[in-house]
Amino acid sequence: MYHVKEAFYTLQGEGAQAGRASVFCRFSGCNLWSGREQDRATAKCTFCDTDFIGTDGTGGGRFTTPDALADHILGLWPLEADNATPYVVFTGGEPLLQLNPALIAHLHSRGFEVAVETNGTLPPPAGIDWLCVSPKGKNPLVVNQGDELKLVYPQVEAPPEAFAQLDFRHFFLQPMDLSPVQQDADTVARTTAYCLAHPQWRLSLQTHKIAGFD
Repeated sequence: MYHVKEAFYTLQGEGAQAGRASVFCRFSGCNLWSGREQDRATAKCTFCDTDFIGTDGTGGGRFTTPDALADHILGLWPLEADNATPYVVFTGGEPLLQLNPALIAHLHSRGFEVAVETNGTLPPPAGIDWLCVSPKGKNPLVVNQGDELKLVYPQVEAPPEAFAQLDFRHFFLQPMDLSPVQQDADTVARTTAYCLAHPQWRLSLQTHKIAGFD
């Protein structure tokens, strides 16, 4: 059984694949936070701004087989997508609590490239085409290599220098989403300054929020 909070067609908003047409599939549940505000202060990740509880979001639901979920995702990809390779991004919560080789194989059989955005604390199944790790606080990583490391910045317990020697193709810093707006601007400025001083790192902005799409 797969529990999906939401699934929809959009543009990838962050990181190296920003701007790419994607089916976005958010699994319910996380191993670092319950998702409930009353548990935030004691959670292993305290700054998440995402609702990943339940299956009541757009395109969400419970899927009993990998074939059923793969068909659901395929149905969200536009038939008139020209020569573009179908692309699905699994996120959460923590997608590696549910993503497994069977689902990956069913998606590959339908022509999809499979991307994952994970906190890196769980081992990934084989067959993932694009692996993005986003470390959270002092939680130890079991995933030390992949395509993209995307670090929310700043995190006192997760400074960029702690990850700079890992085996990733791309390194991104993403300003932590704060409020009010002036704090957001200050955080972007600090992140920009770090990238300028440490050019291994590239700036990642949440373009889906800037451009006004999901």
